[in-house]
Amino acid sequence: MEITLAVDRYDRHFPFFDGSLSHDFDLDIKPFQVGQSAKLQHGTDRHESFLRGQYDVAEFSMSSFLAAKTRGYPIVGIPVFPRRLFSTSQMWVSLDSEMTEPSHLIGRSVALSAFQTTLSLLAKGDLEFHYEVPWRSIHWKLTTREKIPLEHGPDVSVEFIGERDQLGDRLQSGEIDAFFLPHPPANVMSGEIPARRLFLDPELEEERYFNEVGSFPIMHVIAIQESLANKRPELPLELMKIFHSAFDIAEGYYADPNWSMLPGCRHQFEKDRDRFKRKEWPRGFEANRSNIDMLMRYAVDQGIGAEYRPPEALFAEVTLET
Repeated sequence: MEITLAVDRYDRHFPFFDGSLSHDFDLDIKPFQVGQSAKLQHGTDRHESFLRGQYDVAEFSMSSFLAAKTRGYPIVGIPVFPRRLFSTSQMWVSLDSEMTEPSHLIGRSVALSAFQTTLSLLAKGDLEFHYEVPWRSIHWKLTTREKIPLEHGPDVSVEFIGERDQLGDRLQSGEIDAFFLPHPPANVMSGEIPARRLFLDPELEEERYFNEVGSFPIMHVIAIQESLANKRPELPLELMKIFHSAFDIAEGYYADPNWSMLPGCRHQFEKDRDRFKRKEWPRGFEANRSNIDMLMRYAVDQGIGAEYRPPEALFAEVTLET
């Protein structure tokens, strides 16, 4: 069986492209390097392309996955989660801002990509349920159109402003007070427009969050077209094993202290492994169930999920005992 696979170019996906990944299954996997926020070798708009049926399997936005599954889209989850982020390190304010904690965001204007992107979902949910800051008390400015149409209640302040690359200028001018993005605008990353993260010690806040919540939050999931999963029921489990083999190969890269251009790459690898007790990338459905359920509850609270569904209803049945 030939499988088309669309993924980003993370280290854990390199083995799909460099020939180092082998498996014993009767599968011919055709990998495509497809971006979402940025154009990669085989294009962009990976999530939208998958929903249109362009790829058999894809790395997919977890929030859009929850929105799609609760609205009857014909896709199925595979419990492999190739992208994770802490929302606490993706909250940005101007360098001279007096804001240093989530409660300072109440009544402010905060820019997002789209309302339903996973970072947006996670950040709003963390504000509400972890920091006790009502996300509805914030004025949300959106820069990207929604992949799946959403309707907001009258108590939700949402405005589409577009021009994501202009957020640095808007922050500097005071038009917005903060933005939540994993990829800040180029003029912020270059230092042309001075900005900082909301938390003064974001790494410490990550550790505190991890210890209290118990997870490194999921951003992306591997999803498969439902028709293909029905045609070959064992396929989701086969693909799950193949992805985990790729993860094993990628972890081995870090045995070389100069694998990365970062001089301290190996030091950081060891530091993160210790501070998260080697539990930051748990594998299988059961070890990730609570993380999935948390995001599901966030999605329903924000109107991104049409209704609550237990994690078991989202993933291929053959993978549920992993």
